Amino acid sequence: MPHARTVLWLSRPLRLARILCRAQFTQHKAQGPPSPPAMENGARPCEERPPSALAATVTEGAAKIVFPNANEVFYNPVQEFNRDLTCAVITEFARIHLGTKGIQIKVPREKDLQKVSENLSEQEEEKAEQKETENLAPREQTRTAAVGEICEEGLRVLEGLAASGLRSIRFALEVPGLQCVVANDASARAVELIDRNVQLNGVAHLVQPNQADARMLMYQHQKASERFDVIDLDPYGSPAPFLDAAVQAVNDGGLLCVTCTDMAVLAGNNGETCYSKYGAMALKSRACHEMALRIVLHSLDLHANCYQRFVVPLLSISADFYVRVFVRIFTGQAKVKSSASKQALVFQCVGCGAFYLQRLGKASRDPGGRTKFSAACGPPVTPECEHCGQRHQLGGPIWADPIHDLDFVGRVLEAVTTNPGRFHTSKRIQGVLSVVTEELPDVPLYYTLDQLSSTIHCNTPSLLQLRSALLHAGFRVSLSHACKNAVKTDAPPLALWDIMRCWEKECPVKRERLSESSPAFRILAVEPRLKANFNIRGDANPSSRQQGLKRFQANPEANWGPRPRARPGGKAASKDLEERRRLLQNKRKEPAEDPAQRAARLKTFPCKRFKEGTCQRGDQCCYSHSPATPVADTPLMDCPETITDISPRPEAADGGPAGSGVD
Repeated sequence: MPHARTVLWLSRPLRLARILCRAQFTQHKAQGPPSPPAMENGARPCEERPPSALAATVTEGAAKIVFPNANEVFYNPVQEFNRDLTCAVITEFARIHLGTKGIQIKVPREKDLQKVSENLSEQEEEKAEQKETENLAPREQTRTAAVGEICEEGLRVLEGLAASGLRSIRFALEVPGLQCVVANDASARAVELIDRNVQLNGVAHLVQPNQADARMLMYQHQKASERFDVIDLDPYGSPAPFLDAAVQAVNDGGLLCVTCTDMAVLAGNNGETCYSKYGAMALKSRACHEMALRIVLHSLDLHANCYQRFVVPLLSISADFYVRVFVRIFTGQAKVKSSASKQALVFQCVGCGAFYLQRLGKASRDPGGRTKFSAACGPPVTPECEHCGQRHQLGGPIWADPIHDLDFVGRVLEAVTTNPGRFHTSKRIQGVLSVVTEELPDVPLYYTLDQLSSTIHCNTPSLLQLRSALLHAGFRVSLSHACKNAVKTDAPPLALWDIMRCWEKECPVKRERLSESSPAFRILAVEPRLKANFNIRGDANPSSRQQGLKRFQANPEANWGPRPRARPGGKAASKDLEERRRLLQNKRKEPAEDPAQRAARLKTFPCKRFKEGTCQRGDQCCYSHSPATPVADTPLMDCPETITDISPRPEAADGGPAGSGVD
């Protein structure tokens, strides 16, 4: 009986709890299941926002989009140049692609609507010849494709990471010859915003909003009949996770546009991270921006080679805080074999910065005219630099072939120049592309004026003087769009240092101040074998520099640059956040100290010489002569020899106030 009573006593609260849980479950079921959370990048839950959060309106090009004040969907107005250039490139690609099918595109406000489309590839030329042979009858009427209209044989475009959909909407409103544009994003909030902006601009017949992981979407379009003609990838940070899927989802001869904003990785700050993402070691050098472009091209070609495909660069741009590459993807096992000979390792001296390239493969022709591939021989350097005696760093592999198709760049430049009102950043596009057309296509990387002069501690020659000296010596030289003071030349480092030795004789350096182990001492210790001529030549100043074309934009707004990543349920940037950013600027640099504050700070330290009884400065000593016992943790300071000037200086002679006793 006691045992039965105990079981009965315990069963009552259990039954009450069961009844309560059942009631709660019934009430929860009546309310309906909760809506699935929106996903940011396919992984994170996103808080649903009411329509009232859509407040700001942004107008760019021909598009007008409604944009949330909160940082839920990524948007950076500084990249308008990127979007304008992409529209210009895709327009010329559409002109070429549709020209083989007998379709001419009509660009708004373009004077010459009957441009003859030239082909850039042998594959398309063969297809065009076959088509002309089959269609012997003359064409009755030339077909045209206009902006905003569906072209049944036009381009199928995919924007894998569309965010607000601005880029896709601009394609629909500004690029002719399109069949459809798929604006994809993994965020449900972003897709909802894309749909609203598509309806706002009236391009629902061309732009198709889609919510999916960009990689899965591209993997689902690997079949030749389902591939896209153009794929645009502009992710936040590195595009490395999307490259494998992208090179498989592009049509044969299609266009792949990729943006990389992780310049800290590509510029050499984290070489091991660069290798894990792009399969190449980045080096810290003055040519880091062009090296970043070549690393991205190497990574694209490496991914494409896995599927018997290869890349042909059309245009590679380094601008602001990102790099942008436009490449065409082709299929061909024979051409893939030559990919190894297009890659190279970089040997860079840590002392003088001289660099040498070592190709990974070698392509040669036998007497029968067949191409034979073999491993390259190397290395091209000795264990120590022949100029300064320092060691070499090894970087790469990088793309060592031309990074631009000058014919295609000339077509884009001509189209933008004849129709300057089409884009808001037309002047900058003209400036950048003009410098690109002047670059030496077969010379990878470059030196800079300040790098050459600072190595030997001499005055910097003018750009025209150095270019003239190289031209007088029989070498080629050009600018680079990636750096204002770049010197891209086919002159070997030995000839370049001979020219700098000759310049040093005109502007002598005090040799007694140079350490015997420094690169400057060892370089200047050798007599130049080349006699440099610094007289200005007429062809030393390129036309883009004479015209003063715009290459680098002025700061468009305060705190411009890479924007913070879009967050689920993001909040608008508050004044407190802006103030915090302002305070954290230059936090690793010591601010300039006021002389009075510095004098007061030094008076808090006891004078070591006064403690020993040897200080002769008296009241003029910058340190304290107080007889009070100093704190145990407070160091004793040596009295300086002079205190005539207590203003902060980077170097103080004879143990002045900025010497060992301070900081």
